[in-house]
Amino acid sequence: MHAPTGQPSGQAPVPAVGVPPKGSGAPRPTWRRAVARDWRLYSLLLLPVAWFVVFKYLPMLGNVIAFRRFVPGGSVFGEEWVGLDYVQLFIDDPTFWNVFQNTLVLGTLTLLIGFPLPIVFALLLNELRSKKFKKFVQTASYLPHFMSIVIIAGMVLQFVSLRGTANQVIGLFGAGPIPFIQDPDWFRTIYVASDVWQTMGWGAILYLAALTTIDESLYEAARIDGANRWKQTWHITLPGLAPTIIVLLVLNIGTFLSIGFEKVLLLYNPLTYPTADVISTYLYRVGLESNSFSYATAIGLFESLIGLFLVLSANALSRRIVGSSLW
Repeated sequence: MHAPTGQPSGQAPVPAVGVPPKGSGAPRPTWRRAVARDWRLYSLLLLPVAWFVVFKYLPMLGNVIAFRRFVPGGSVFGEEWVGLDYVQLFIDDPTFWNVFQNTLVLGTLTLLIGFPLPIVFALLLNELRSKKFKKFVQTASYLPHFMSIVIIAGMVLQFVSLRGTANQVIGLFGAGPIPFIQDPDWFRTIYVASDVWQTMGWGAILYLAALTTIDESLYEAARIDGANRWKQTWHITLPGLAPTIIVLLVLNIGTFLSIGFEKVLLLYNPLTYPTADVISTYLYRVGLESNSFSYATAIGLFESLIGLFLVLSANALSRRIVGSSLW
């Protein structure tokens, strides 16, 4: 009888690579052995996991008061089951839908303007040839990110006040001062502009890091083929940044309704409520100032469900259209 093709006659079959031979007595890898072997590395996970459990997962149990009547001083899980009463309450509340509309508009403007600008900024920085000037621009653009929200809001309020820098410049052209802070029509412009100024430089860091992973030989081949800088950017740089862009876009869509609470709270006032009041600030006034905890929890749960739906939808669309997704 002839030996099988590729195996010399009279020799035992060679085991597959990575598979211990039968009868060798080699222990099969298990998670217990992995933890016992690398327990020092796994111990570094204890604090992050504990933080997530205590501050992220345990508070989710409090969502039950969206369906139970909560009384201050009583049980933390409510006193009486009321079902969907609080859900029906905010559905019938016209103030909530005005707040919801403001949140959608601010979220859309922040996403459409604030998301692509760090990409453009990173591409422009990457084209700079002077290293000293590039470092100066990077440092100047990162600086607002490290400032407190209170400082940022104070600077913005001073800039757009009646005697601020913006109105002084307008006065040079013979126009009168504009009450930016008191005019609801200006709030969205002020918020988005200040958000771009604060986050654009910091957001460009990930894209600058991703640019370093693109193979330089691709650019050399493109130059030999006669491609200019625009074609190199379109056919090499942007495809190389695509995975990073997709991941950050999905994450940004997930926080679409989570407009910055602190900045809005510090910038808005009762005169600008028609365009400035968002879900987070409305929850603050209703839940903490008016002690309507169950009602505020129902609205917060509704916001979270919408965020979850947006993340899942964006991830599925990205996987189907682009072929790249977060998971």
